[in-house]
Amino acid sequence: MKKVIVIGCPGSGKTTFAEKLQKKTKLPLYYLDAVWHKPDKTHISRDEFDERIKEIFATTEWIIDGNYNRTIEMRLKECDTVILFDLPTEVCLQGATERIGKDRYDLPWLETELDPEFAGFIKEFKEKSLPKIYELLEKYKNEKQIVIFKSREDADKFLENIK
Repeated sequence: MKKVIVIGCPGSGKTTFAEKLQKKTKLPLYYLDAVWHKPDKTHISRDEFDERIKEIFATTEWIIDGNYNRTIEMRLKECDTVILFDLPTEVCLQGATERIGKDRYDLPWLETELDPEFAGFIKEFKEKSLPKIYELLEKYKNEKQIVIFKSREDADKFLENIK
């Protein structure tokens, strides 16, 4: 486990897990939200985003935290380990709501409310995004270590077993 991607629905606990995994493994951790977003709530271009991800790939070890459906396969090709959070929608909505008003180093501004469009993305994630992710995991299952969490407790147990 030297090149890890942590993917899944927003609010599922990906970032918290990635931080704990980083502390255990000492692998460099990259937050896709921090790469994509600018402090003024705009974002970089898709081409620049892709180039920055490729710069991470050029290093020998990493954890990349974030979903960004468009680039999942690109990251799947480069990683050796996939961590997927497949948690209930209600848990993800609660997770996204609980982080409102908290400073986050993976996001360059303070969220003051749950954006309705973002909440809609979370609500539709299981139907619209997750099937495509599982399709990609099936494609790469013989080449990658794939770990799927159905609860945050599953994630905690996984971390306990890392030396």
